[in-house]
Amino acid sequence: MEPRGLMGGFYKISEWIMRLAVINVLWIACSIPFVFFAWGGLMMGPANADDQAIMNQLYTALVFMGIVAPFTLFPATAAMFSVARKWVMGETDVPLFKTYFRSYKENYFQSMIGGIAYTLLFGIMIVDFIVYQKQLNLMSYIFIALLLLLVVSLFNFFSMLAHYHMKTFQLLKNAVLITIGKPIRSFSTAIMAGVVLYMSTRFTFLIPFFMGSIIAYLSFWNFHLIYQKLQEQAEKAKQSQEEENEFVELADEGQNPTNK
Repeated sequence: MEPRGLMGGFYKISEWIMRLAVINVLWIACSIPFVFFAWGGLMMGPANADDQAIMNQLYTALVFMGIVAPFTLFPATAAMFSVARKWVMGETDVPLFKTYFRSYKENYFQSMIGGIAYTLLFGIMIVDFIVYQKQLNLMSYIFIALLLLLVVSLFNFFSMLAHYHMKTFQLLKNAVLITIGKPIRSFSTAIMAGVVLYMSTRFTFLIPFFMGSIIAYLSFWNFHLIYQKLQEQAEKAKQSQEEENEFVELADEGQNPTNK
C-alpha cells in the first residue's frame, strides 16, 4: 500500500522526480552525437580567440548538429513524447525503459523523416535570420517569430506522432495547421517551454535530469487539451448531423405516408 498523508505526498513527488529524471537521461543518452556538437558549440573556442573564429566554430557546430539531429535527437525526442503521452493519459506506472525503447524503435523512421524536414526548415530560417540580423530591419524579428512557431509546431509534431497513426506528411501538415489554428495554445506552449529553458540556464542541474522531460510533458498536456476540444467539436457536429438526418427522414415520412 502507498503511504497516505504527508508521507504519501512526498512519495508521489519522489516518484515523479524519478520518472522525469530517468526519461531525461535516456533522452540525452540516445542523443549523444547531437549533445557532443551542441556542447562544442557552447564552448566556442579559447578565450583569446577573436569573434570571427568563435562564430565560425559556432556555425560549424550548427552544421554538424543539423546533420546528426534527424538520426539521434529526433527519434530520442519522439520516444520521450511517447512516454509523456502515457503519463498525461493517466498511465503513470508504465515501465520506463521498456516503453521508451519500444517507442524509439517503432517511431524511428517517421521521426527521422520528420527530423530531416524540420532540420531543413530550421536551417533556412537560421540562415535568413543571420542575413537580416546584420541589416537590423523588421525582417529579423519576423524570422524570430517564425522560428518560435516552427519550434511549437515541432512539439505538436512529436505529440501527434505519439498519439496518432498517420503518414509522416500528414503529421507534418497537421502539426503546422494546429500551431497556426490554435494561436493561444501555441503561445502558451512557447511560454511554458521558454520558462523551463530559462530556469535550466539558471539551475543547470535541470538540463541533464529534467529539462527535456518536463517540456515534453507540458507540450503534450497542452496538445491533449487541443485534442479533447477537437473531439468535442467532432462529436457535436456528428450529433447535429444525426439530428438533421432524423428530421429529414421524419419530413419525408410525413410527405409520403405509408398506405395500410
